[in-house]
Amino acid sequence: MTLDATGTPTATVPGWTHTYSGKVRDLYVPDETAAGQAIRDAHGDVVLVVASDRISAYDHVLSPGIPDKGVVLTQLSLWWFEQLADLVPSHVVSTDVPAQLSGRAMICRRLEMFPVECVARGYLTGSGLAEYRASGEVTGIALPPGLVDGSRLPEPIFTPATKAELGEHDENVPYSVVEQVVGEEDAAALRSLTLAVYARAEAIARERGVILADTKLEFGTDPATGAITLGDEVLTPDSSRFWPADQWQPGHPQPSFDKQFVRDWLTSAASGWERASDTPPPPLPADVVDRTRERYLEAYERLTGVPLAL
Repeated sequence: MTLDATGTPTATVPGWTHTYSGKVRDLYVPDETAAGQAIRDAHGDVVLVVASDRISAYDHVLSPGIPDKGVVLTQLSLWWFEQLADLVPSHVVSTDVPAQLSGRAMICRRLEMFPVECVARGYLTGSGLAEYRASGEVTGIALPPGLVDGSRLPEPIFTPATKAELGEHDENVPYSVVEQVVGEEDAAALRSLTLAVYARAEAIARERGVILADTKLEFGTDPATGAITLGDEVLTPDSSRFWPADQWQPGHPQPSFDKQFVRDWLTSAASGWERASDTPPPPLPADVVDRTRERYLEAYERLTGVPLAL
């Protein structure tokens, strides 16, 4: 398989037509060939979800990509979907995908997605920390005084965000906005499911010496069953903050098994980039790429207990 400079697969995919590219994922639908019809006959209304090796930060897609990142995202998501199967169904139908996408793609049910990012936080950091410092609250939820970067919260909280267009930044919103957007019943279900997924995943990660600080989930409705279904990716280093438990020290940024390393480099003097400027970020140096790849692979191995087969 050939990848371009950002880690995007460039080969055509037999039986599938490309329809959309996000910051990391590319979506395909069955085409009008006999191969495409065979896919529809076998699986119904599905999409092919391909995780590229692209990496984004501060609403920019960076170059070069992180080798094998897409495989980590897909395989770790599949592992987590299994751990969560008794809590909520997933959109995965099959991993029998074209050979050139092996390991980095899933055939998934097409869902009617809720226009809400469902975020659970067990620790205070990132945009939640910025809100807390300004108001003592996160999405309207009052928190105790005296919390610092990395503080464990009294209990996990649901802090939703509105989905932004590509290149824009998601906006944290109060729960009441979710009720207005999706209705009270679905809002309550999304909150309950998000916190249940976080509780299960936090306990599993903690057993493996990893703190799950927060995570972002996406849900949709399965048109065939009406069931709220977990979509997109789940509990990966792209959508979650993972910290080594034995190094947790509130009061400053934590070491992490995610793309925080890339964020830190971009905002350091070494990058020479001004986040507030209109200038795109510079290319990532080879050592930043290598060390970020190591963190993704270590996250997979720590959580699942086995090295990723590449």
